[in-house]
Amino acid sequence: MKRIILTGGGTAGHVTPNIALLPRLRELQYDIHYIGSYNGIEKELVEQMGIPYHGISSGKLRRYFSLQNFTDPFRVLKGFREADHLIKILKPDVIFSKGGFVSVPVVFAGKKRRVPVVLHESDMTPGLANKLALPSAARICCNFPETLKILPEGKAVLTGSPIRQELLSGDKFKARELLGFSSEKPVILVVGGSLGSVAVNDAIRSVLPSLLSRFQVIHLCGKGKLDPTLNMQEGYAQFEYIKDELRHFFALSDLIVSRAGANAICEILALHKPNLLIPLSAAASRGDQILNARSFERQGYSLVLEEESLSNPLLLDAINRLYDNQDFYINNMKHSPQQNSIDMVIDTIESVCR
Repeated sequence: MKRIILTGGGTAGHVTPNIALLPRLRELQYDIHYIGSYNGIEKELVEQMGIPYHGISSGKLRRYFSLQNFTDPFRVLKGFREADHLIKILKPDVIFSKGGFVSVPVVFAGKKRRVPVVLHESDMTPGLANKLALPSAARICCNFPETLKILPEGKAVLTGSPIRQELLSGDKFKARELLGFSSEKPVILVVGGSLGSVAVNDAIRSVLPSLLSRFQVIHLCGKGKLDPTLNMQEGYAQFEYIKDELRHFFALSDLIVSRAGANAICEILALHKPNLLIPLSAAASRGDQILNARSFERQGYSLVLEEESLSNPLLLDAINRLYDNQDFYINNMKHSPQQNSIDMVIDTIESVCR
């Protein structure tokens, strides 16, 4: 039986693609272990899946000044020693890393122990953790054609991001029943990221009366971001967070308005949903969402409005144009080369498995 160590953490986006691989890895009879931080979000998510979980010390890799930059290197060194000890005991055949700061000592320890490492980079340009890990990797899976040009030649593979297969099995009739929506108007699903987005929420609410004349709206607002004054609007439903019903809401949706996080847009691509992307501004991030969104726009998968350009007329015009031209976007997404991301990632893992 082959043994694989999965690693990655810090955000749900560094964990859910690993979880999406589990059914296929189990079919192939891999013995699966996970290395993450002691109490990160990955611990709870992975333990729910019944996978042996091993916690290590980790320090955040910051690009800005912080006093913790002086202490966290010692945590990283401790994490490296702990990861090295675990890899020595577990003797894995391969390591798959989804990135995040906790993955760096695991990748370094894997290289020391001569265990082949496969990285996955979700964004168009690698984050700091994956930049540090690149020299230790045998292969690097990525989501964007543009990324192939900036990664080491011979290592990069365009795979797309592993998508949770349950998202593809939604029931639009069940969603309509849950929401009390009619079948007479199309449905927009608004997703502002796992924590919600004030900018996206405000923009949608400011044009809501106009939207509801043509559409029905499912609005995932984020924790603490509901607006009780809108609860009685016919054809409008708002939620802080949705888990089990999300696949049904996806199935019912004709259009999606979303941030441009890599995992979110790869899920939208897999579902073939016409979408308007409003990426997180460069002022509040390293600009990766803007690059992600523009790549999807060039490939004909998305319309893009940058946060700094948001206005009521532009937002309404973009949503209406998207709906009127939805067949164009659906056709492009159906012909994307990234239709079988799980199989492509698994094939990459198998190709280096010692």
